[in-house]
Amino acid sequence: MTKSKKKNDKEDKKKEAEIKPEPKDNLVESQHTIVINGREINYTVTTGTIVMKEETEKDGKAEGEKAKAEFFFIAYTKNDVKDVTQRPLTFSFNGGPGSSSVWMHLGLLGPRRILTDEKGSLLPPPYHLIDNEYSMLDQTDLVFIDPVSTGFSRAVPGEKPKQFHGFKKDIESVGDFIRLYTTRYGRWTSPKFLIGESYGTTRAAGLSGYLQERHGMYLNGIMLISVVLNFQTIRFPIGNDLPYILYLPTQAATAWYHNRLDDDLQADLTKTLAEVKAFALTEYTLALMQGAALAPDKKAHIEEKLARYTGLSLDYVKQSNLRLHYMRFLKELLRDQRRTVGRLDSRFTGIDRDAAGEFMEYDPSYSVILGPYTAAFNDYVRRELQYESDLPYEILNMKVWPWNYEPHQNEFVNVAETLRKAMTMNPFLKVFVANGYYDLATPFLATEYTFNHMDLDPTLHDNITMTYYEAGHMMYAHLPSLAKLKDDLDAFLATAVPPTNG
Repeated sequence: MTKSKKKNDKEDKKKEAEIKPEPKDNLVESQHTIVINGREINYTVTTGTIVMKEETEKDGKAEGEKAKAEFFFIAYTKNDVKDVTQRPLTFSFNGGPGSSSVWMHLGLLGPRRILTDEKGSLLPPPYHLIDNEYSMLDQTDLVFIDPVSTGFSRAVPGEKPKQFHGFKKDIESVGDFIRLYTTRYGRWTSPKFLIGESYGTTRAAGLSGYLQERHGMYLNGIMLISVVLNFQTIRFPIGNDLPYILYLPTQAATAWYHNRLDDDLQADLTKTLAEVKAFALTEYTLALMQGAALAPDKKAHIEEKLARYTGLSLDYVKQSNLRLHYMRFLKELLRDQRRTVGRLDSRFTGIDRDAAGEFMEYDPSYSVILGPYTAAFNDYVRRELQYESDLPYEILNMKVWPWNYEPHQNEFVNVAETLRKAMTMNPFLKVFVANGYYDLATPFLATEYTFNHMDLDPTLHDNITMTYYEAGHMMYAHLPSLAKLKDDLDAFLATAVPPTNG
């Protein structure tokens, strides 16, 4: 190719870039009605994408704005509100990383939810939505956010999606969306809340600092569903014994649910968990800290207790060197029945081709929700909300991996400190925490440990509300837990909104 030809090609590409249309917001509004707690609520749904831009500079001077991403969101706002400063506003997102906001949207908070049985089991397709009598729309407006590369959110052409696939940029981009939405819709003086699930709790804690320090946005409350703030509590590298301690009560709860414990332990779950927690935080902790220095008779005692509390055989416990990795536990507990138990919700069981394997082939508690939520959302967003897109709605996009955890290099991510500082700077910030007894992704004792090690000033301890449910990671899939969670969230909002904003 001649030099002149190369030059012409470059000029043509430059011209094409110059005439390429700027991405624009794409929003659709629709009107709906629901009855919650006997009250009819008329509401507006705003569905679509907002273009997020960043200020650009040249030679140290402001030059303009550059489009970076299109954020997809669905907002539910109550009609006929005389003063929106009196109406709470809640921003919701799930975790992953790589998850869309669909789970809490269609399972817990939104005015429509997945039709399911009481346990939350998989029903035969096709799948349907019903009115959600447990929706939070009677208490607060709701905005469901899909981070970049999830749902319909995408980096704009010319921008690399990978830049958004990391701890720091994720918090900044979602925080900037929250600021922009709050500004455009006139909600700066409304009581504001965040609700996150799983890695979404990591994001929420990070946002408590980012929104406060970068944008001066003080929150009334943060609701954390199935919490991970300190990653040392759930990561199992060699040398980190902490998770073995913190997972043990959830393993005991799982064994209890599947009737694998001795009769005295099967009698009362609450009593059994109290006993296992006491053992985990005392005898078991001391044993692990001693390592090879642990006396043989003491080791034998701990092995017997572990077998008793987990429903596993004493021989298997002995071979595990006192360390029962939760992924092995999922495979081992019901091996004699050729069944595995779920990671997200250990009430559910699965079937592997190879019953002799070390790890399960799939998470049976994820398979019961993936199909129903995917089908129902894709129909709902088009049929009821009237939003059209040919893009795949990325329910859980694993292409965001490997996730960039900078600036946490050679250390465990711990945003509990960010939350502590935010609560200290804003002593009116309330925190609600929901734990599932059968959650082997973010076990409840790990959450308790995290909050007990925040070094939060004693005057702020009452700002934290801790609740528990007889279900798993997505405890709202269990209808009795959904009803309890609705009551608990209503009570929390009542304490977190000043009386003048009731």
